[in-house]
Amino acid sequence: MTGDQTASLIYLVLLGGVILTWYVVANRGGLGKMAQHLAAWGLIFLGVIAAYGLWADIRQTVMPQQSVFAEEGRIELPRAPDGHYYVTLDVNGQPLRFVVDTGASAMVLTQEDAARAGLQQDELFFFSEAMTANGAVQTAPVTLDRVALGPVTDRNVRAYVNSGEMSQSLLGMSYLDRFARIEISGGKLVLER
Repeated sequence: MTGDQTASLIYLVLLGGVILTWYVVANRGGLGKMAQHLAAWGLIFLGVIAAYGLWADIRQTVMPQQSVFAEEGRIELPRAPDGHYYVTLDVNGQPLRFVVDTGASAMVLTQEDAARAGLQQDELFFFSEAMTANGAVQTAPVTLDRVALGPVTDRNVRAYVNSGEMSQSLLGMSYLDRFARIEISGGKLVLER
């Protein structure tokens, strides 16, 4: 446990002790009823702790993930709560998460994702320029050895690395054009080859 977690735990224990003491003093006459209330609040408290501890598992179960139907050559991407579509691609053997951006003409990697994909920072030359909603940015053209999405694998894929700050890599039209069909319907983005 870190120092902050320990301090939070001590605070919660003290707060719980103060509330329990107040409750016992206020309800001295009906100890049986107080025990019932105490048990109910204890179960609620344990339920909250359990839900907090299991939230990552619950979220993964409740929030749909991308689905790959290899035999049909179809990939389905669910709409995220923020309204965007996200996809995880295997880029040079590394799983990288992209936001699908039909407004981007090319596949654009953040510098962090480029490093994870094995592209050396000192080998990137930021001589090209891209226009974004925030203005012009310098980009470095690169060739990705291997990009895979489910059963679909492409080799020597052209992309760019953004020189500026970018929170998410973009999957633009240069990659999406490789699919025979792109459809958005019923909260899903469907890609087929």
